[in-house]
Amino acid sequence: MTLLNLAYYCNATRTLGPGQRFVIWVQGCCFNCPGCVSPEWIPQTTATLVEPQKLAEYILSIPNTEGLTVSGGEPMLQAAALSQLFSYLREHQDLSIMCYSGFKLQQLQAKIDPDINQVLSLIDVLVDGQYIEQLDDNKGWRGSANQTVHFLTSRHIQEDHLFTERKRDVELHVKDDSVLMVGVPPNNFQKDFHQICG
Repeated sequence: MTLLNLAYYCNATRTLGPGQRFVIWVQGCCFNCPGCVSPEWIPQTTATLVEPQKLAEYILSIPNTEGLTVSGGEPMLQAAALSQLFSYLREHQDLSIMCYSGFKLQQLQAKIDPDINQVLSLIDVLVDGQYIEQLDDNKGWRGSANQTVHFLTSRHIQEDHLFTERKRDVELHVKDDSVLMVGVPPNNFQKDFHQICG
């Protein structure tokens, strides 16, 4: 079994996709996009290693979970573990699965990688492309206007406007001595937040 290198997770949020969602952020990215919202998760180092099946069982134990969103880091660097996670989820419950990737869909398909192909076959929505700070239009569940929302199944097609047009919001989750920001932040949110909190 391939282990998933997990940076962080959030049990329940409504700021990263339709409905109540469990969110995981993977550790490690091959891109270094200026203005990245989570630069601490770029280094390809070991964070928390988890078994995909155990994580899936935990996700399924959270009441009212409608979907899973995967971000990072770069999820496709861990396609083998994610394919196991998604497969287990699909076998036990029909959750919505949404994934972000700095790779374009065409690049992923061109890799002819069985694990990546399996991941793509199991997700409902892929938001692809690297974040470009100058193209951040402050809209939707994508970071910048160059990123494309691919509906790989018909599950969320009727909600397509939410991915590119909705007003952005974030949730702040306090855990132990840290604060986790969940969501695609509105423009200037981080700067304003740091000014308020000192």
